[in-house]
Amino acid sequence: MDWKNSQIDALLEGALAEDKAAGDTTTSLTIDSGLRATASIVARQEMVVCGLGAVPRFLEIFARLDRRAPAQTHFEVVSHPEIFDGVRVHDGQLLAVIRHNARALLSCERVILNLMQHLSGIATLTRKFVDAIDRTGTRILDTRKTVPGLRTLEKYAVLCGGGTNHRLDLASGILIKNNHISLGGGVPTVLSRALEYRQAGQRVQVEARSAQELEEALAFGAEAILLDNMTPEQVRQSVERIRQFTASKAGSAISIEASGGMNLDTVRAYAETGVDFISVGALTHSAKAADISMRIAAETD
Repeated sequence: MDWKNSQIDALLEGALAEDKAAGDTTTSLTIDSGLRATASIVARQEMVVCGLGAVPRFLEIFARLDRRAPAQTHFEVVSHPEIFDGVRVHDGQLLAVIRHNARALLSCERVILNLMQHLSGIATLTRKFVDAIDRTGTRILDTRKTVPGLRTLEKYAVLCGGGTNHRLDLASGILIKNNHISLGGGVPTVLSRALEYRQAGQRVQVEARSAQELEEALAFGAEAILLDNMTPEQVRQSVERIRQFTASKAGSAISIEASGGMNLDTVRAYAETGVDFISVGALTHSAKAADISMRIAAETD
């Protein structure tokens, strides 16, 4: 992850502006402007870490926004070489130490923790899904069910958890879903249009919710199929049909994805059907924030 690109910078600056961190009244009135402090970021549960790179970026951006104390630009963020995004850590493990102006630490504390907790929660949940389908050959995909403005970071968190990114946005892939099918005149019509007018290199994926839609997708040239809201047995039968079809046509393999209400109790049953991918919206829309704390103490030397 490039934490210094313009999109991420704008997002982090927006978070600081939303909290009015540079106008932190309580801290300005109660803490001496020259006080130096040490902040320890600590995991409060077993988790997969994500978001460490945001810590120095928040502090650098805050120094630019806060004109009251130029000395705040001097800081140091230290973490153990074995602690980095994507690593599983235990309860009580020290993630990073920040040595900085005390006012800056207090003013940035909440935004740093909010982002790290959110991203680490996504990475942790993703790892649970990945572990649940271990040795099946299936991969876990994310979706576009993300918090507006945070998609890039949330999809990065999925990668940190061992998952795989689906398309980033509507322009980066062709996925014909049920509303396209119903509004566009049915699978044969919309699929034929997509195949005829797509740009070079674009793969056409079609959602199938029934045996009939699956047969139409196969007959009219779908290159990838999303089996949506089917039972594991229905998915297994669909996978067998797709493999049979490609073998009989001696054509290219059709990638198969399953989706629809996946959870940790059911995901392995779907993976064992032989699908290539399972997409899980819960990775980003329902992940519980990880428990992370920041202890701040005045420096004594």
